[in-house]
Amino acid sequence: MESRRFSSALGEFIKTRRYRLQPEEVGIKPFPGRRRTPGLRREEVAYLANVSVTYYTWLEQGREKNPSPDVLSQISQALRLDEDERKHLFDLAAPDPVRSSMAPKPEKPDAVFLQNLVDQLRYPSFIANEVADMIVWNRGAELVIADFGRLPEGERNMVTLLFLDPEYPKRLVNWEEFARYMTALIRAGFEHNKDNPMYMERFELLRRNSEDFLRFWEWHEIRQKSSVPVHYLLPDGQKLEFTIHCAAAIDNDPGLHWCFLVPTPGTGTEERLALMLTQDSEWSSQA
Repeated sequence: MESRRFSSALGEFIKTRRYRLQPEEVGIKPFPGRRRTPGLRREEVAYLANVSVTYYTWLEQGREKNPSPDVLSQISQALRLDEDERKHLFDLAAPDPVRSSMAPKPEKPDAVFLQNLVDQLRYPSFIANEVADMIVWNRGAELVIADFGRLPEGERNMVTLLFLDPEYPKRLVNWEEFARYMTALIRAGFEHNKDNPMYMERFELLRRNSEDFLRFWEWHEIRQKSSVPVHYLLPDGQKLEFTIHCAAAIDNDPGLHWCFLVPTPGTGTEERLALMLTQDSEWSSQA
């Protein structure tokens, strides 16, 4: 049952990548006859990947369950997959045994220990779980990203804040770029998390209530966790530019991700952030 599920997802993935390519983009002369589908035909991908048409068809249909690494490499080259998409292809073909064997801890995370971690950084920092619920955050995150402490506990979620909060997109200057990245990240992890009720509950909430999320989802973009720019416009008109970095499996828990915003050099963000934190500390001491 597991193999069939992953093969089916693999088939759907390579089909979307076949549709986005045209014969002239990959340097082949189109086969004769009327083209009834967008992008490349199965015969053309099979030709480029040096596999039989029947074998490639079985892959798309989910009937071939165990493609070899060599075949996957040939198909990734034929479909012009980027590094993130190539990793996704291999993940779908064979689930990571290490990842599959790592189960989240049954007990709740040690919030006191995690809070001490994020408080060590003056850069905006937070730790979230596998569905992007905020577990802990520091003062920098409150000042730049959102005042999570004032939000109801059920709304302290980066993804729902991104897509469902009417005010947050006004604060995030490159909202569309970051929203596309987050959607592509969700799609990359979907097959591994579809049996997680909490994960699927968040997914259905987005699917039902955000046209933007649905639009980006239909683009079938894939991204793995990596650094990405985030630009914030604060209420006083200041613009702060960061790159967000994330580390996984914090405190030996694979469901926890520690994210921190590093100021972009040359933008003045480092200096403005330092001044903001200093003034905030002075105001707090006077209160």
